[in-house]
Amino acid sequence: AMEKLKILLGVILSLGTASAASLGVVQTEGGSIQGRNIPLGLFRSVDVFKGIPFAAKPGTFEKPKPHPGWDGILKATKFASRCLQTNMLQTSTFGSEDCLYLNIWVPHGRHVSSNLPVMIWFYGGGFMVGGSMGPNFLNNYLYSGQEIADRGDVIVVSVGYRVGTLGFLSTGDSGLPGNYGLWDQHAAIAWVHRNIRSFGGDPDNITLFGESAGGASVSFQTLSPHNKGLFKRAISQSGVALCPWALNRNPRKVVEEVAVNVGCPTDDRMVACLKSTDTGTLTMAFPRIQQGSPDYPGVIQLNLTPVADGDFLPDQPANLYHNAADIDYLAGVNDMDGHLFTSQDIPSFKNKTKEIPVEDVKRLLAAYTKETGQAGFKVAFAEYSSTWGSKPSQDTIKRTAVDIGTDYLFLVPIQTAIYLHAANARSGRTYSYMLSEPSLMAGPDKPYHDWVGADHADDLQFVFGKPFTTPKAYGDRHRDLSGYMIAYWTNFARTGDPNRGNLKVPVAWPEFTSAGEQFLDINAKMNESSIGQELRSRFVRLWTSILPSLPWYHATNAQ
Repeated sequence: AMEKLKILLGVILSLGTASAASLGVVQTEGGSIQGRNIPLGLFRSVDVFKGIPFAAKPGTFEKPKPHPGWDGILKATKFASRCLQTNMLQTSTFGSEDCLYLNIWVPHGRHVSSNLPVMIWFYGGGFMVGGSMGPNFLNNYLYSGQEIADRGDVIVVSVGYRVGTLGFLSTGDSGLPGNYGLWDQHAAIAWVHRNIRSFGGDPDNITLFGESAGGASVSFQTLSPHNKGLFKRAISQSGVALCPWALNRNPRKVVEEVAVNVGCPTDDRMVACLKSTDTGTLTMAFPRIQQGSPDYPGVIQLNLTPVADGDFLPDQPANLYHNAADIDYLAGVNDMDGHLFTSQDIPSFKNKTKEIPVEDVKRLLAAYTKETGQAGFKVAFAEYSSTWGSKPSQDTIKRTAVDIGTDYLFLVPIQTAIYLHAANARSGRTYSYMLSEPSLMAGPDKPYHDWVGADHADDLQFVFGKPFTTPKAYGDRHRDLSGYMIAYWTNFARTGDPNRGNLKVPVAWPEFTSAGEQFLDINAKMNESSIGQELRSRFVRLWTSILPSLPWYHATNAQ
């Protein structure tokens, strides 16, 4: 009897994998494409397409152009190269100029999917580095869309866009207008809108999502008039167009420094000379990012970033929110997004046992309030140290330093963006969150202090379902949290409401309104008390109204 049962089970299992649906060969505007089908269990599978070109190989400092197409069937089974960039140590380059490709994950049940919501992912990396083409480091591929696609029953698309000098060098005028990386993203969105129906996607239900510079990219795409009608919703994680590091207000300074570095003149021959310079040389020629210090914080040195070019961005970002009036927007911050940066900028921070001088915290705050001078610094320091008492502990001092970094670089600009979206919305809804899950690196025998919450990029592992794909590295609470985030994110992509869709959520997430300013506090242990209002409003007010002018509207780039 046991044998019979085994045989029967074998037959059932093979039926399951055999009858999970697959797209087979797909027709797109460029030609036929075939991906790979991955069975995921009884009557479930996912089709994966890697390395589909969405534009031709781009010319240096030119907008992307349509791909000429191909004959025969394109085997989309290998990731393309990343866009040309430097390694983390800024000592060499890797990647390729021919990098405008995208990847698609399509989930299927018993039948081939149709009319699924589509989510397009933009990676972070400070507009300098990054990629969603294969492993990020070791063999860990962080941006695999498979878990989101399978659990949320959505199509996930990840795209390549130019970064660094080739993506964002600009003269601030028509010579080199800049924003090439943003045009790449726009070309990818338009390609998905035109072609995704063939993959079972609904072209009228596209959601953009991204983190850090990717979150800021999503924000720029919602503000540009060039995307009218191409997508319906957007998610910005730890980055918006208003972040002080996201927009370069003095691109001329950077382009002249690059020109000098590659031996080009800085007069009217500069543009022609730069265009004929080897792309690898250009990639290495950016102004070096120095080790951060309290007086010269690292992230303020990001200067190859988008610009208000009068075309993709016809005006300053804060004046373009009418373009996002019909887009549903979900955005948020990690409660200690600044930790990664502050702990780099204050030298003694890295060592848990070392004390950090109050002087260093003051210097960091002075660097961030430079626009408003000594007066602005004094007001801000009084606000940040108001709960210190006469003898603040090291923990208090360090946490204040992290708060300053988090507020200035992320939280305040993100809250401002959410507020502007809600204030300008017509049909578009607005949702705000804060992720507060303690860092996996925090604890007695770990590198971080035990009070460290969600650090910059901590959200990525949960959104992409890492606790499910690499279970040994995580606990049950992390699987709970990952399940919650995938549920909210994919429900939002499906319906424009994170509470309504295919997946159950732990707490109803209220809309953000200008009146109530509600937000959801996301972590592994959620209940009714996870809903808050007016996130750090005292500090939002400090940076946006009390300090005489909005620092990120008038920020001149670090001198």
